[in-house]
Amino acid sequence: MQQYEKVGQLKVATELFEFINQEALPESGVDQQQFWDGFSRLIEELAPENKALLAERDRIQQQIDQWHKQHRDSFDPAVYKEFLKDINYLEAEKEDYQVRTDHVDLEFKQQAGPQLVVPVNNARYAINAANARWGSLYDALYGTDVIPEEGGAERLATYNEARGNKVIAFAKDFLDKTFPLQTGSHHDVTEYKAGAAFTATLANGEETTLQAAEKYRGFQEKEGELTAILLNNHGLHVDIQIDRRHPIGKTDKAGVKDILVEAAITTIMDCEDSVTAVDAEDKVVVYRNWLGLMRGDLSASFEKAGKTVTRTLNPDRVYSTANGGTVTLRGRSLMLVRNVGHLMTINAVLDKDGNEVPEGILDAVVTSLIAKHTLLGNGKYQNSTTGSIYIVKPKMHGSKEVAFANTLFARVEDLLGLERFTLKIGVMDEERRTSLNLKNCIYEVKERVVFINTGFLDRTGDEIHTSMEAGTMVRKNDMKASAWLQAYEKSNVQIGLAAGLQGKAQIGKGMWAMPDLMKAMLEQKGGQIKAGANTAWVPSPTAATLHALHYHEINVVEIQNELKIQNGNYIDEILTIPLAEDTNWSPEQIQAELDNNAQGILGYVVRWVEQGVGCSKVPDINNIGLMEDRATLRISSQHVANWLHHGICTEAQVIETLERMAKVVDEQNAGDPAYRPMSANFEQSIAFQAAKDLIFLGKEQPSGYTEPILHRRRIEFKEKAAQRLYSK
Repeated sequence: MQQYEKVGQLKVATELFEFINQEALPESGVDQQQFWDGFSRLIEELAPENKALLAERDRIQQQIDQWHKQHRDSFDPAVYKEFLKDINYLEAEKEDYQVRTDHVDLEFKQQAGPQLVVPVNNARYAINAANARWGSLYDALYGTDVIPEEGGAERLATYNEARGNKVIAFAKDFLDKTFPLQTGSHHDVTEYKAGAAFTATLANGEETTLQAAEKYRGFQEKEGELTAILLNNHGLHVDIQIDRRHPIGKTDKAGVKDILVEAAITTIMDCEDSVTAVDAEDKVVVYRNWLGLMRGDLSASFEKAGKTVTRTLNPDRVYSTANGGTVTLRGRSLMLVRNVGHLMTINAVLDKDGNEVPEGILDAVVTSLIAKHTLLGNGKYQNSTTGSIYIVKPKMHGSKEVAFANTLFARVEDLLGLERFTLKIGVMDEERRTSLNLKNCIYEVKERVVFINTGFLDRTGDEIHTSMEAGTMVRKNDMKASAWLQAYEKSNVQIGLAAGLQGKAQIGKGMWAMPDLMKAMLEQKGGQIKAGANTAWVPSPTAATLHALHYHEINVVEIQNELKIQNGNYIDEILTIPLAEDTNWSPEQIQAELDNNAQGILGYVVRWVEQGVGCSKVPDINNIGLMEDRATLRISSQHVANWLHHGICTEAQVIETLERMAKVVDEQNAGDPAYRPMSANFEQSIAFQAAKDLIFLGKEQPSGYTEPILHRRRIEFKEKAAQRLYSK
């Protein structure tokens, strides 16, 4: 039973109340009484606005549903477009403008590079992600499928020199391509020298230097010996590590033991899609880890090879420069925090009428309070060198909801004694109404915006739900070739550049979801950079290291400069609903689609509901590990709900598929001692019932979101687990 503390007109869960008073508020410069009084007023005044915006979503969806029912046999794109304007789903476009965001760190203004998204409730993952600012290219190549295993280059339990030689050859090729020498190759270097200048001695005794001398930035020495050479290309750094006594370095002609690449320049510490936080207990874990990151003292200990390993945040990196000075580079990613969207409420705080407060408002207040510590220097490191706090705000629908986020941020600044526009915003372009009105959305936060990002999975989930009554959707994999998606990706970049985001903000692209398929990622993910993105999401520090190679290969500034002169209007294409032209699929094709969706839903939900894992590598039906979060769940559940609604499959068929796929998921998790098989008792399995709800109640879920069902079922599981523990 949750215990509460009465604070003015609010009731605050005891553990949250104590965390804020004892850990978050001290040294923040915010008086405790003023904080709670101000927070209470903020809830009283803004919660009704939040609720009204959600009611507007429902009203618009009902109108769209009704229109499609009436026009299913007489669909006219022009009439449809005018209807969307009439209900203000498609807004009148703002006049041209330029964003005015100021006090932005270089990671947004100048650097282009990979971005990690990590559940902040997992301290170990969060630390690893923050430390992924620098990654070992040798390790990333050796441990992945980028280096093929034929020819004696298998990954073994111990070091395989044949594989290592292939890794080194790949890395030297990278140096030749990115930092070419005036003569010769990095393969032939027997000695590097660095100081007032960079030189390399070749095997034939000839000395050479870089073709582009400006790419040499500095060096490190230890006891008079050169240990590192710092190079720079397209704004990203590379560190050639030298140690002739190292097991790898002593086999290298030039004594190179590794090549470090600057990788995840930014990381989103996630409170949202990848996190299972359903109550005060969970939220305190989220907030406490965020506080540890902002203070720089977060640590995580775990057992590895029979030893206890403790992870902490990496220090900054200091190099000597050619002119006798020094340069200090961040040792950690610049961190953003992703708050939850406008939809969910949480019982961690109750208002004067006993209602749960909007979780997004709670997140904005508490994560900003915590981040203020880094601005005040209350810790080992500063996250922002420009005095900014970076918050990603997801799942907003249209410009009014973005304007509300702007109002909320301003009120939080006043509450915490922060200057106006200290809180910067990342706008996730993952809902159809935002895609269509992105120019207006950015306008509402033109003094705050530092990030826009496309997201295929959530965006597809909303595409299906918004047009649920229009007809049968194409098969899920066919979505990637649909007209609306291609237009959406192009439009996002075009609108961002036209609004002046270049040099002030990130224009991002979505996740590579297959962490084990790094060779394919290297072959394909560069396309996002060529499309104009100056950041893109990766699923792991290893993937960040490898994806960084794309930013050396492709000059994002040049790409964006070319795209800025284009001025396409993609509204009509974005409004093209991905309906199947021919639904005469074979029974085998329909069943294969259901199997794939059901297995993915169950594989993710069982961990979410019964283990509290919000993001993990879940094996798909072909046992390929995919990074799954609520966005993947949304598209799969909405897709089955659509086919069920339009008679492509039956309720009995879906239930049979779920039960059969539950046995597959049970087998895939057989090695997990904490796992509770669903197929042992379908009726008693809370996870299985949650999966059924997501499909059979999917049409009625607000915007097709999975959170209401997941939260309800997770709370049910926690309560029953507590009862079982109590009964013992």
